[in-house]
Amino acid sequence: MALPRIRSTTILTVRKDGVVAMGGDGQVSLGDTVMKADARKVRLLGEGRVMTGFAGSAADAFALLERFEAKLKDYPQNMPRAATELAKDWRMDRALRRLEALITVADARDTLLISGTGDVIQPSDGILGIGSGGNYATAAARALAMHSSLSAEEIVRAALGVAADICVYSNHNIVVETVQAVDPTRA
Repeated sequence: MALPRIRSTTILTVRKDGVVAMGGDGQVSLGDTVMKADARKVRLLGEGRVMTGFAGSAADAFALLERFEAKLKDYPQNMPRAATELAKDWRMDRALRRLEALITVADARDTLLISGTGDVIQPSDGILGIGSGGNYATAAARALAMHSSLSAEEIVRAALGVAADICVYSNHNIVVETVQAVDPTRA
């Protein structure tokens, strides 16, 4: 089953040189109308140890964020387990299955995509983009990571700028959060 086509935002995560950066644009669209330009779609959870970003319906995304935060409280030292438990609930629960959103989460060790189809996916290169501009931002971030000395945060900002220039559902009001990675060789 293919992931849903989320046409609403761009969220990007990059791991590089011992730092994990996650950023998102601020545009909220309703159909073809921009309703808000400065939304915060990247949040810190778990006492600032876990970053999360969402794409899709705002109400659905907030419902998922609340559930993920509850799972983090159940598994405070195991973010991948919390993500897996959320994905299982999301896939099995009839009401949750109707939610139209994707979330990405990252901590010092892992970056994960969580979907309503039960997927919990970890990118092999530490770069993950979601939302309507996610593929543009991911491509730009991979090129910048390979061919520049930019930091993780600088790559996120630059790549989100590229996506905002291409994707009509994204803008240049970018918010970026960072956390230190545990092992810089994995970043």
